[in-house]
Amino acid sequence: MRMVVDKAGQKAFDLRAQVRAAILKYKLLAQGDRVIVGVSGGADSLALLHVLRSLSDEFDWHLHIAHLNHQLRGPESDEDAAFVTALAREWKLPATVEARDLAAFARGERLSIEELARRARYAFLADVARQQNASTIAVAHNRDDQVETVLMHFLRGAGLAGLRGMQHKVEMRGVSFGLPESRVATQAPLYLIRPLLDVSRADIEQYCKENYLAPRVDHSNFDTVLFRNRLRHEVLPYLERLNPNLREVIYHSSIAIADDYDFLSPLIRNEFMRVAQEQAGAIVFHRAAWSALHPALQRGTLRLAVQRLRSDLRDLGWVHIEQARRVALEKNAGAEVTLPAGLTLVVGYGMFVLADSVRGIPLPDIPLLHVKSLDVPVQGIVELPETNWVLETEVTTHKPEVNDRWTAVLDFGMCRGERILRRRRPGDRFQPAGMNGHTRSLHDFMIDEKIERTVRALLPLLVVGERIVWVCGWRVDERARVTPYTREFWRVTLRKKIMGV
Repeated sequence: MRMVVDKAGQKAFDLRAQVRAAILKYKLLAQGDRVIVGVSGGADSLALLHVLRSLSDEFDWHLHIAHLNHQLRGPESDEDAAFVTALAREWKLPATVEARDLAAFARGERLSIEELARRARYAFLADVARQQNASTIAVAHNRDDQVETVLMHFLRGAGLAGLRGMQHKVEMRGVSFGLPESRVATQAPLYLIRPLLDVSRADIEQYCKENYLAPRVDHSNFDTVLFRNRLRHEVLPYLERLNPNLREVIYHSSIAIADDYDFLSPLIRNEFMRVAQEQAGAIVFHRAAWSALHPALQRGTLRLAVQRLRSDLRDLGWVHIEQARRVALEKNAGAEVTLPAGLTLVVGYGMFVLADSVRGIPLPDIPLLHVKSLDVPVQGIVELPETNWVLETEVTTHKPEVNDRWTAVLDFGMCRGERILRRRRPGDRFQPAGMNGHTRSLHDFMIDEKIERTVRALLPLLVVGERIVWVCGWRVDERARVTPYTREFWRVTLRKKIMGV
């Protein structure tokens, strides 16, 4: 905390020095930066703007005021907008002041009015930043806001990411800031900074008095129907009767937790790269490798997977992650669990997948049949529709080598008749080679072989007449297998297309 000595010899808080130190320590701004300053007209944002303005000559910053009128408080909202407009004119700073009818927009949304207002505000600030060619937005969250945020996250249920509270500098990404993912992905990074995050509300209000600033008062901040306001005006004062230093305890705990989080984050990212991979808009985990991780790393990699798919973790609580962790760890193939933001975790054989609930689990890169059936030539090549795979057949008197699971060598004398590839049908049975002629339900065979449920309906079956002679990639039929008496060999291979052919 930076202190100066006033005329009476008393130590006084130096907000300007504190903000300057925070900007340098956390690398919030660089020389010559263009900065969008979110100004509501309240004490916090007014003090922030005043301090940044006083430092702008030293650092050659170009400040631009941004104010969004949510039109939620009638004449008060309009007066706030007029106040900020007049302030910008008086301080000779450019400003963008706009209004949005948030109440009308909220009627078609399922989010609370608080969350809608927050997202609308950040989306507006991002738009102003893009218009002004700025990469940084400064907002006035303070130390008391941090304490309230940490306590709010604790009461709702959160891990380290939530309990560390707000950060001094964060990249604005995704719906958590009200920004469309498609737009964010194609534009330069945009950063949100909080230069007042280590400054108490009391010190900010004192600064306003000492510098003859007359902030606006938002009376909705006293409405205890709103969760944060109940924490501020009822819960925290009650808890402070039990521990007068509670705010200090929570604030210092958030710093320690933030350090723990920063220490663990690289480890979590490294383990994620080892046990998971992104595939067609989903995250596929190697189940055995993931299960061997410490529970903290299991939770961390799951949270990181959600963040990779959605960017927004605001609605993801500890209970969601823990439920997903237990299912992935303990349940059998086919088990599912639903997560916020339209995500589903599905357990498979040897892996589990986190994917969009609507798009479903991505299909593996193996030959699959997307049509009901396909005629198979005795010799030749036929393409599998909607895939990059082909089926190649050849009849020979010399026994071919089998190089991989996608090649079968059959007794051609036992494969005479109509030849097709088709998908499975109810009641399908065949005689798996090596079972002494015993028939087996195809359904039971696929379960025993741990063929993923998403694949079973599309796995190609090579059928001659009415007999399944090859469950492609897995097992040939006993009656079609090669024997010492085989004179002609039918090689059937599924392979990827040769590019350009």
